[in-house]
Amino acid sequence: MVEIFSFELAKARLRVNRAERSLNRSNELLDQGGGNVAVNLSLCDRIRSQQRRVAEARERLMKLNTIPRY
Repeated sequence: MVEIFSFELAKARLRVNRAERSLNRSNELLDQGGGNVAVNLSLCDRIRSQQRRVAEARERLMKLNTIPRY
């Protein structure tokens, strides 16, 4: 049981890190500019969805951290 819990925590941490890296990459692309309006709108949409993914991943991690371990 402890091994499964540790595995789930590790998976949740990886999910948060992956989502944050993806969000940072998109923000960097948007900050570079040089794109046209369609590209910038697409990046903004991508950023919004990645912000949602980061929030969901953090929420999942927090839920796992609050489960009592025996």
